[in-house]
Amino acid sequence: MALKGFPRISVDPAICGGRPVVSGTRVRVSDILEMLSQGADESTILADFPYLVSADIRACLAYAAAMTDHSVILAA
Repeated sequence: MALKGFPRISVDPAICGGRPVVSGTRVRVSDILEMLSQGADESTILADFPYLVSADIRACLAYAAAMTDHSVILAA
């Protein structure tokens, strides 16, 4: 099931244990993020996963950014 606001990211309990993946693949968002964090550039990722496109990588980054954005509550 594609996630609202993230049509290139989907979650399905039957695929990768329900972890977010690039829609239509078994490539986890976390795999793309890990590759980026280790210095892989877009061309390297696309060479490793030729069925992905640049927009998929950007979608992973956008999804990660949205998941880390939350309200900050300070105790009085």
